[in-house]
Amino acid sequence: MNRLSHVRIVLVGTTHPGNIGAAARAMKNMGLRDLALVAPKVFPSGEATARASGADDILSEARVCRDLQEAIDDCALVVGASARLRTISWPQLDPRECAKQVTAGNTKTAILFGREHSGLTNEELERCHYLLHIPCDPDFSSLNVAAAVQIVAYELFLSTQKQAHTDNNGPALATAAEMESFYGHLERTLYDLRFLHERKPGPSVMRRLRRIFNRAMLEKKEIHLLRGILTAVQLRIRPPA
Repeated sequence: MNRLSHVRIVLVGTTHPGNIGAAARAMKNMGLRDLALVAPKVFPSGEATARASGADDILSEARVCRDLQEAIDDCALVVGASARLRTISWPQLDPRECAKQVTAGNTKTAILFGREHSGLTNEELERCHYLLHIPCDPDFSSLNVAAAVQIVAYELFLSTQKQAHTDNNGPALATAAEMESFYGHLERTLYDLRFLHERKPGPSVMRRLRRIFNRAMLEKKEIHLLRGILTAVQLRIRPPA
């Protein structure tokens, strides 16, 4: 049984195909198989295959996605790796803390790694429950994306060796697709209530609301309840004709 079968590594906007191959090699060494590529600049590539050094099966099975949402739709836990801390504080984990949380159950999880030069955008981080930060020497903080994947993959593998992997019998968590649909519903309702205004859209407001609900790790039943409340509000202020 593959104890990390519920974990997906997602590379976003990778420029250099060699990094894709090196990441695949790191994954295979540590028992990870699920790789998704969001809008890679070059793939497939002979350079990726060469750098994979035998992890060709990981590359051949990799899913190429048009956008991030497609890559994480079925995931209930999303973690975004970032080399820099953001102005809006985000719940943060180091690689060991991340591994402990991810391997404590079998919740479908995506771990995102951003572009070589710019990482993940704030909009992409809004889809994450946690920010994953790999501590480095402050005098030279320049970690290659494949090296970052290797560090995280190693911690995941190590965590599976240290603790028995048990089935998660708790309530099913909402997937990323369900959360994104909820956020759209919430934003429309806030416009209907005139809490948000068309002339003064509130991306910072929605960003903070995303942080609140992401931190709560909502269950499927809770999402259905919240959306029922939003629908009732909309019917109250906009009764059907």
